[in-house]
Amino acid sequence: MKVANGYEYTAIMEKIAPKKLAMQGDPIGLQVGDLSKKVRKIMFTLDVLEEVVDEAIEKKVDLIIAHHPFLYRPTQHIDTTTKQGKMIKKLIKHDITVFAAHTNLDIAQGGVNDILAGLLNLQDTTMIEETYTEPYCKIAVYVPENELESVRLALVNNGAGQIGTAYSECTFHTTGIGSFKPGADANPTIGEKEQLTSIPEVKIEAIFPQYLTETITKAVKIAHPYEEPAIDVYTLETQTYKEGLGRVGTLPKKLGMVSFIDKLKTAFAIENVRFIGDLKTTVKKVAIIGGDGNKFIHQAKATGADVFITGDVYYHTGHDLLAINLPTIDAGHNIEKVMKGYLKTKMEEQAKILDYEAEFIVSEVNTDPFQFC
Repeated sequence: MKVANGYEYTAIMEKIAPKKLAMQGDPIGLQVGDLSKKVRKIMFTLDVLEEVVDEAIEKKVDLIIAHHPFLYRPTQHIDTTTKQGKMIKKLIKHDITVFAAHTNLDIAQGGVNDILAGLLNLQDTTMIEETYTEPYCKIAVYVPENELESVRLALVNNGAGQIGTAYSECTFHTTGIGSFKPGADANPTIGEKEQLTSIPEVKIEAIFPQYLTETITKAVKIAHPYEEPAIDVYTLETQTYKEGLGRVGTLPKKLGMVSFIDKLKTAFAIENVRFIGDLKTTVKKVAIIGGDGNKFIHQAKATGADVFITGDVYYHTGHDLLAINLPTIDAGHNIEKVMKGYLKTKMEEQAKILDYEAEFIVSEVNTDPFQFC
């Protein structure tokens, strides 16, 4: 097994939550430290606070992957007598690197908003606000029948074959006869130099977002047994890769608002919420944006949702929500902590595929600043 460095783990994060999905101005990526150092232990956290850093020091963590960037605003100076300054000093002293995936993780398929929607068992989910589009491509690879599985895995493990959030590993196979004549300078896997060879082959096809072209073709070339594999990649005119903020979907059955709130509190493991609207209403269609969704109340209303779930609702936004008749549950910003377990699982899966040796843990520090008295 290989002890990978920080760049190699952030490359995995790029697959999970591509940085190009982030909202403009979001300071994602490296926050402090050195990504070239070897990483043996990674800890996932919602927020980077001094208590979290102390936990990382105690547990001998090399890399912290956080959802919220702690250097959210430009830093003019680092005063080590302040809380943040002490934290930065500790990180540097103990050689701990911090990396953040914020709105890109909110927006990405399978990310924060998909997790929250899944915990509520929302069905037929779509995005609330489209934020990113690019074309889909299709790849077609010709491979000997006995090597099909290795090439298929190279495709699906690198992002090909994903259709929406409900279907993965979608490929299509056709069989035929491949013919080729290796030249004098070739080093053929099958056949002889200067002789025409014909063998049964399988054509495997899959779609993927355009941005994955280089990653997928490189992986296929590594997995393919041929010295010069036949690979076709072309842009699809009829399909577009779209990502966006928030999710809206339907419950399996209609619930009263009070019953739905109870369901939500259980699903998100929270004790209290704030509510705006009429508690006597019923709920079937639900819109949700983890974190601060104040800017998107009109987009949420336009979805036809019976209730909107977000955090950090401002006082005057509350009045606006009443005016547009959109019942809203302020479940708090801290519900985004669901990303910790998700990233741990995803990173473990990818590290196993890549044969990386490391330990993955989630922070046990409660970073919610609010108490209810």
